[in-house]
Amino acid sequence: MSSSFRAPKGVSEYVPPRADLFYAIREAFAEQARLAGYGYLEPAVFEDTNLFRRGVGESTDVVSKEMYTFEDRGGRSLTLRPEFTATVLRAVLEHNLHKGALPVKIWTTGPAFRAERPQQGRYRQFYQLDLEAIGSEDPQIDAETIAIAADWYRSLGLTQVRLLLNSLGCKECRPAYRALLQDYLRGLDLDEDTRARVEINPLRVLDDKRPQVKAQIADAPLMADHLCPACKAHHDRVRELLADLGIAWEDTPTLVRGLDYYTRTTYEFDHPLLGAQSGIGGGGRYDGLSEDIGGPPLPGIGFGLGLDRTILALEAEAEAAEGEGPAFAPKPRCEVFGVALGDAAERRLFSLVAELRRAGIAADMSFGGKKLKGAMKDADRSGARYAVILGERDITGGVAQVKDLAEGEQTAVPLTGITTTLKERLQK
Repeated sequence: MSSSFRAPKGVSEYVPPRADLFYAIREAFAEQARLAGYGYLEPAVFEDTNLFRRGVGESTDVVSKEMYTFEDRGGRSLTLRPEFTATVLRAVLEHNLHKGALPVKIWTTGPAFRAERPQQGRYRQFYQLDLEAIGSEDPQIDAETIAIAADWYRSLGLTQVRLLLNSLGCKECRPAYRALLQDYLRGLDLDEDTRARVEINPLRVLDDKRPQVKAQIADAPLMADHLCPACKAHHDRVRELLADLGIAWEDTPTLVRGLDYYTRTTYEFDHPLLGAQSGIGGGGRYDGLSEDIGGPPLPGIGFGLGLDRTILALEAEAEAAEGEGPAFAPKPRCEVFGVALGDAAERRLFSLVAELRRAGIAADMSFGGKKLKGAMKDADRSGARYAVILGERDITGGVAQVKDLAEGEQTAVPLTGITTTLKERLQK
């Protein structure tokens, strides 16, 4: 009988074997970040609510509608992190990482929380991979972050990811564009909430996904046509660098994304097989965010990639290709499975399994004194390539029976060299 308790609605939860894929793609990202010189940060899960109000923006849906905010026993207002960038930047400033070599290059991962309407690809507890480069305005850093994400998607075998790219200007050119956009939007027949948004942050109206709003703003002026010379040069350089790296992009002048802190380079990774929730990751530059949260002027750029949606994208591509599973396969949890026949064999096999693990071979064994038939069922269920069957006569003869579980072939292998033999066979 199962428990009467269930995970809360909207929680993204993973169990084996799907959780093995979750872990493997996270580990693949960790390697991409390491290769580019990014260090790991384990940040707080909840923060002072004002960090997100000031950093993410009062006009965003995230702050105005979606945050999980609570009061602690001391009467302080705290919020479960709805995103990572403000948290990472706060940690960098608090621990004075910005006083060393710049840029500070950080990556992290974990759950984030938003009180959204749960649906496929949109959860209340979801998982992200976050990467930030803080302390440099160099367009090469912009291109580097994009390349890390693009290379990670490629390493997973995803083939249909699109990179959407835009520039949102800077404090020099955006005010004039903002006023121009407000004048245009004030002339439209918009609902009350959207009209209020026009006065607070009109660029957010460009991010509105409702068809009736998108139709009305089809001819809205675009930031790309009003960039100052410095921003245009920066944007052109980012695109040149991406071209040098062989990374394709689509210029998307209406791309805004859902957070207020973005400046200049803004981008999103899109996967067409996911329908309405096609955005599987994205990021951009946030050169004024440090000052917004009380820090010194400190430019930065980063991204958040959705683990949940990446898994959905892998599964969607596999289904479209009529495959049995995602093209990217996690390392097996078990490569060799031990089957012992008798107490003496069980003790010897227990030591052998430990020896295999120390040699880097994923190994397991049957527990509970099962008979041969039941133990071999466990071996088949484990997904192992080989079973090592050991009985008392085998011990006397100094051998073990190694069975190829796919082919059914079984051979006697000397116990003294069995670890080396199995390692060689597994590498073929």
